[in-house]
Amino acid sequence: MSTPHPAPAALLFDLDGTLVDTAPDLARATNALRAHHGLPALPYPVIRAQVSNGGSALVELALGLARDTPGHAEARHFLLAAYGDDVAAESRVFAPLAPLLDAWETRGAAWGIVTNKPRAYAAPLVEALTLAPGALLCADDLPVKKPDPAPLLEAARRLGVTPSSCWYLGDHLRDIQAARAAGMPAVAVGWGYMEDGEDFRGWPADLWFETGEELVAALLTEGG
Repeated sequence: MSTPHPAPAALLFDLDGTLVDTAPDLARATNALRAHHGLPALPYPVIRAQVSNGGSALVELALGLARDTPGHAEARHFLLAAYGDDVAAESRVFAPLAPLLDAWETRGAAWGIVTNKPRAYAAPLVEALTLAPGALLCADDLPVKKPDPAPLLEAARRLGVTPSSCWYLGDHLRDIQAARAAGMPAVAVGWGYMEDGEDFRGWPADLWFETGEELVAALLTEGG
């Protein structure tokens, strides 16, 4: 499968919903919050669709508490504590991407992660999955986070590549916005955490991949 863009010198991934399927553990924490308030568990697909929107969105989903309303901060703390007890109980690298990373590293090519997940949860997750990114930029590493391009630019700097030679892959519109602002080819992926009716092909990306297999075929073919 060919693309209109040259093969990248480096890959940067969003974490949740792009590189790693973290929804099972975040769903566990969300339903733990529900149970704490005497509420029944929500169906997994309902929670999965909100995972990329962060802890506050999960609190609002679980309890109907909007941001900046009484009880929201306390509930968010409970949810994140429940999640932090084991961030990798069921989370796994999306299956097609594991061999991609192996092949990429065998070639000596650089890759990294840029996430809006706080380092307190992202770093233990990456360690538990024995991932070895050349750069890991988290929500609290810089004064700004995605869709600001600064974390992507810093990751490229740490990898020693120019932004234009680095693909950024994500499953959320803000990922695409950040990549375009950073001057990186923006790659939208269709296997992540999207709400019903959301069409990732409508995002202003440079490339779109429905499945991990399509991405792997394009990268390993174009990589030579």
